[in-house]
Amino acid sequence: MICEHYPELDETLYRETLENGLPVLVIPRKGFTKKIAYFVTDYGSIHREFTLEGQEYHAPAGVAHFLEHKLFDLPGERDVSAEFASMGASTNAFTSYDMTAYYFSCTEHFDDCLKLLLEFVSTPYFTEESVAKEQGIIDQEIGMNEDAPDSRVFENLMQALYHAHPIRVPILGTSATIREITPQVLETCHRAFYTPENMLLCVIGDVEPEQVTKIARQVLGTDRRPAGVKQYSWQEDMTRPKEEVRLSMEVAMPMFSLGFKCESLGKGAQAIREEMVADLAAEALFGESSELYLKLYEEGLIDSSFGGGFETIDGCAMLLCSGDSDDPHAVRDAIIAQGEKLAAQGLEEDAFLRMKRSALGRRIRGLDSFDATCFRVCAYHFSDFDYFRFPEIYRDIQAKEICDFLGRVVRADRCSLSIINPISNNPIGG
Repeated sequence: MICEHYPELDETLYRETLENGLPVLVIPRKGFTKKIAYFVTDYGSIHREFTLEGQEYHAPAGVAHFLEHKLFDLPGERDVSAEFASMGASTNAFTSYDMTAYYFSCTEHFDDCLKLLLEFVSTPYFTEESVAKEQGIIDQEIGMNEDAPDSRVFENLMQALYHAHPIRVPILGTSATIREITPQVLETCHRAFYTPENMLLCVIGDVEPEQVTKIARQVLGTDRRPAGVKQYSWQEDMTRPKEEVRLSMEVAMPMFSLGFKCESLGKGAQAIREEMVADLAAEALFGESSELYLKLYEEGLIDSSFGGGFETIDGCAMLLCSGDSDDPHAVRDAIIAQGEKLAAQGLEEDAFLRMKRSALGRRIRGLDSFDATCFRVCAYHFSDFDYFRFPEIYRDIQAKEICDFLGRVVRADRCSLSIINPISNNPIGG
């Protein structure tokens, strides 16, 4: 295994790519009892079009999430969660727009837990009966999601911001699309994206790196298998379909989600630099210590629910903020005006350096969390970047880059506003 040291972070990373194509990353934390392992595939809800062994496929919306649920079933009616619990471990999984992760944490029986994680994720077992049962379960989850204002305000915003990108469709899919999912569909998607070379195993804890790779070879074998090739058929420019979308629900006061459409970043060190510039731009524009945040708070236009940042997803990126407000339009207009001001006037050097040190400090403190570190290491790996290199990126960022970003992105013609009004009130703006 290759061993890399990061003295500034006091971190060590072991890495190896196995014969079957699986990258393995191990971050030793000597003296800690907790151990955590993530087994992740570079496959999420937006990856619905792909080719596999020369054949084209178009999967129904919601397959990635459906597959996440069904992989916890093993032949012989085995209960994966119960098996982890019997070893004193907890396990879970999540599906995002562009990644699916399965993970466990434990303090003992690590080797057995790791074997079980690798086994259940790599063992497709789908029957007509179990798939039909899961359709009912996920349909209920979709119904609850549709009744959740936080979800609806964001999903409505995605439909307002994007013309064709599949982020327009909820991760869960719809009641109609999940009815199109069959055991054969699940098997095809598993065969396409749950191949070792499309996945990553990341482990943090007081473990022996060589033992991790030994177990991975034992469970997964050493043969390479053909992987699916994602197809990106959609085209997006920087215009947005709708300036505003509104909905009425049972909420105490109006809530909003505001987005500015950004260019897709791609992968590699330059893309990560642009992401970190955008993170700092969000902090300068409407972070809790920003001039605008304090002004909006004092005027009663926002409260403690307000927050935002920069989000990047395979094929798209956006500057976002959300919260509760009696006048979301005033918040939007103030943000656009402040973005124009900062782009024109620039940032004070002392304030910029304090902000950059603060952001770097938050990232370093975040390494104390095994879960957060494992997640970020995995996410950045799929963006072709070694996450532990983030300090060198931060040090090199200049204030002008932030102002240039704000000038390019924080514009009315790139902005969409999603509002949910209380049912009892008249809709804002008419």
